[in-house]
Amino acid sequence: MADLKLTDVGKTYGGTVEVLKDINLDIKTGELIVFVGPSGCGKSTLLRMIAGLEKITGGTLEIDGTVVNDVPPAQRGIAMVFQSYALYPHMTVRENMSFALKIAKKSKAEIDAAVDRAAKMLQLDPYLDRLPKALSGGQRQRVAIGRSIVRDPKVYLFDEPLSNLDAALRVATRIEIAQLKEQMPDSTMIYVTHDQVEAMTLASRIVVLANKGVAQVGSPLELYERPNGEFVAQFIGSPAMNLIPGEVVQTGQQTRVKLAGGGEALSNYPTTDTDMGLKVNVGVRPEDCIEVEGEGPWFYEGLVNITEALGEVTLLYFAPEPGRDAVIAKLPGIHVDVRGKTVRLGADASKVHLFADGRSLLYR
Repeated sequence: MADLKLTDVGKTYGGTVEVLKDINLDIKTGELIVFVGPSGCGKSTLLRMIAGLEKITGGTLEIDGTVVNDVPPAQRGIAMVFQSYALYPHMTVRENMSFALKIAKKSKAEIDAAVDRAAKMLQLDPYLDRLPKALSGGQRQRVAIGRSIVRDPKVYLFDEPLSNLDAALRVATRIEIAQLKEQMPDSTMIYVTHDQVEAMTLASRIVVLANKGVAQVGSPLELYERPNGEFVAQFIGSPAMNLIPGEVVQTGQQTRVKLAGGGEALSNYPTTDTDMGLKVNVGVRPEDCIEVEGEGPWFYEGLVNITEALGEVTLLYFAPEPGRDAVIAKLPGIHVDVRGKTVRLGADASKVHLFADGRSLLYR
């Protein structure tokens, strides 16, 4: 398997339209790296540049210490699983999986051994003699993955492989991919998705792309618990983190913020004397909100506009205020009786984030 290193990688179309710039990543053997970001941020373009399907217009890409900018895709030791299965409809599962090896002039014994190994790993043994039309969507996707495995590549690339599946199949296939990675611990995988659940559950590290570059790189929990800015804070997590403007009124190891609307928030983010009076946005994730009854400390008070009871949790949508996004709370249990009522929200100081000029105070 292989290490990958991207140094100042960029992509420009026509010499004027810049899509990506200054991408610096160091991907180690055995990692499963997930690229996430808003539509149009360049996730798939970056993946295709690694594969050699798009030309790198700036910087260098190294695989195992060798610069491969000008190496043809077939010689990079990379296998790619596309969003569409792209199976040959007239070939059986076995023939689809073995096709690349036949083109490479491998012996029949080598081909049969590679196909049988991949089929067993992906639980495709009973379907080897079927045509793709006789398979479910999840089974077809597994065949597409198996077609990559038989080539024994240095790096696996996945371009939104589950987006064409329904919800139940996405969950099942996601679990299968996680199990596959456990069976191939030395395999280096790069995975593009717009689904946060896929990113959080599969990734060794997540790369958040935005504004033509990398917004933050880290483990799933690191990005969730310590986002470096408002963009990552609101992009990771669903529903998105609530942001409420306020002003620092007490500094030290704990920081107290006076919020618009009269509430106060206490945060474990440390500040100094020079931060007194600093204008900040207080961030609290919906699942970290607590309903406050009586005179307990609260950071937000508002009228509940809509409730969504999901069984294990209830989402409370508060009436929007001029110039501000609506606040959302995600409370355990069922709380449909609060619709149309005024509710106060509190949060533990360890769950309260502080941002100034879009950046987290932790990363100053």
